[in-house]
Amino acid sequence: MADGVKPRVKVPKTASAGEAVTIKTLISHPMESGQRKDKEGNPIPRSIINRFTAEFGGEMVVDVTMEPAISTNPYFEFEAMVPESGEFTFTWYDDDGSVYTDTKPIEVT
Repeated sequence: MADGVKPRVKVPKTASAGEAVTIKTLISHPMESGQRKDKEGNPIPRSIINRFTAEFGGEMVVDVTMEPAISTNPYFEFEAMVPESGEFTFTWYDDDGSVYTDTKPIEVT
């Protein structure tokens, strides 16, 4: 597990039925490519976020596969239709097997 990994998600608290809302996500992660060496000359193991998913009410909204060239602290912004009140679940998958999850509710008014 990488040190200091922290997911951040911004979802509006309310929306109208059928409205497209803008969702912003950022995860603090060093994204080590496996190409660098430490002070002793040993390779630093690769550790990147290789997949990001967002679900609403159990339905997949976004599923992104990332490659080693992705930047440190990957940021995603996207729109999603909100048919009813519910909860978004955001998941980031790390090469080392770690999984980071965050959930955010939204209320349809």
